[in-house]
Order: sequence, then structure tokens, then C-alpha cells
Amino acid sequence: MPGEVRRFILTSVPSVPYLEAILLLRTDPAAAWDAALVARRLYLQEHQVTELLKALTAAGIAEEVESTSFRYRPATPDLAAMLDRLAQVYSSNLVGVTDLIHSRIDKRAQQFADAFRWRKDT
Repeated sequence: MPGEVRRFILTSVPSVPYLEAILLLRTDPAAAWDAALVARRLYLQEHQVTELLKALTAAGIAEEVESTSFRYRPATPDLAAMLDRLAQVYSSNLVGVTDLIHSRIDKRAQQFADAFRWRKDT
């Protein structure tokens, strides 16, 4: 996996559904996707997808075209190129990408749990 894609995943992809939403919207950039359609395609609850789509908009990956529809529209050519590389890596290394995303989530959960661990030295 190229280093820049790995860094992007670690810094900018909070979950596998987030990534899959990017890839779904990317399949047809001209289409306006509503939460219900994305939810059916990703097998998620509609309220989860609404939050995903808002997060993608905040990240500059999508734009809201109507009050309930979103379109793939990376804010910069560099971001679009990175998302293209990410899609390519994901298509050839699905397990590696999902493992990396999960390891990031697992590490954050462990750090949170460690914050509440009693230690002898404290």
C-alpha cells in the first residue's frame, strides 16, 4: 500500500462505512444520492448514512445539492486524485485497507480504556 494512501486512511477515514460511502458516490459523480438510497446500497440505517453524508460534505468530499441529496464533489484536484488512488488500493487490497481502518479504531479504543486504568504509580 503506498505510503500516502496509508497516511490518508489513518488521518482521514474514520470507518469502513465512511470509505464505502465515498466509493459509492464516486461511482456516479453526476448523480444526486439521498440517504435512503445510500442506506439500501450499504446496508446501513438511514440516520447513520445521513451522518456519513454530512461528514463527507464537511470533509470536502461531497456537496449537498438539495436538502436531502448529496453528490461526489472533491474540493480540490489533489483530494480527487487521492480518492482515486484510495479506490484503486481498496479494489486490490480490500482486507489490508479494512484492517488498517480497524486497527486505527482499535488503537483509539484501547487508548481510551487505558485512560481509566488504575496504576500502582498513581
